[in-house]
Amino acid sequence: MEQNSKSVIQVRNLELRYEDYLVMHDLSFNIRKGEIFIIMGSSGCGKSTLLKALIGLKEPATGEVLYEEKNFWQSNEAEQKNLMQNFGVLYQGGALWSSLTIGENVALPLEIYSTLSAVQIREMVALKLALVGLSGYTNFYPSELSGGMRKRAGLARAIVLDPAIIFFDEPSAGLDPLSAKLLDDLILELRDALGATIVVVTHELASIFAVGDNAILLDAESKTIVAEGNPKKLLSDSRDPRVIRFLTRGEKEVHA
Repeated sequence: MEQNSKSVIQVRNLELRYEDYLVMHDLSFNIRKGEIFIIMGSSGCGKSTLLKALIGLKEPATGEVLYEEKNFWQSNEAEQKNLMQNFGVLYQGGALWSSLTIGENVALPLEIYSTLSAVQIREMVALKLALVGLSGYTNFYPSELSGGMRKRAGLARAIVLDPAIIFFDEPSAGLDPLSAKLLDDLILELRDALGATIVVVTHELASIFAVGDNAILLDAESKTIVAEGNPKKLLSDSRDPRVIRFLTRGEKEVHA
């Protein structure tokens, strides 16, 4: 899919800390409308902390996060909530309420944020579950589903309000290779069907190469971005040992 050149998210000079501990610094990048953008790096490099700063869960120490020129962290609470209603988030474990059925989980955002009738909500839930391949599972509880199915149920809930931007936190974590591939395929289908901008936090190479239009690589040692670009192009063109090591799992080394 050809992306619009317009940036829907702009990150400028971001520094992330937990009190005195520096997580990441000097983070600057743009995410364009309609692209699948990968935040990649090894475990512990700060990917999930950066995601939290993007979705409103972790205020940065310094820097800016702009949504179509609107500075999220300089906005008041009402403006932030308005911006966040354009977000859909799939958390690592799906984050489903275990005491609610799949249908009730997916319906929850509609009950809170929409003015739809009960009948319309049921119809919308059925539509979103069908979109992620879970037709017929409305009355199942999360404990009755496989890990991959719980992820898809979480995704149905994330897209039920038709968000402009969908965030994925380690979507393939805990999945077998086949389930992970099916989820990658679903991410591509949703981007094309909904026209959404998608941001994926992951260290899984298969997913990175399968879905990524653009990416940044975070480095735990230097605590910043060490590469930016299309993952396949980075693999073929980069001479940075850190980039090659990550994208080949250390199987290929750069020689001068």
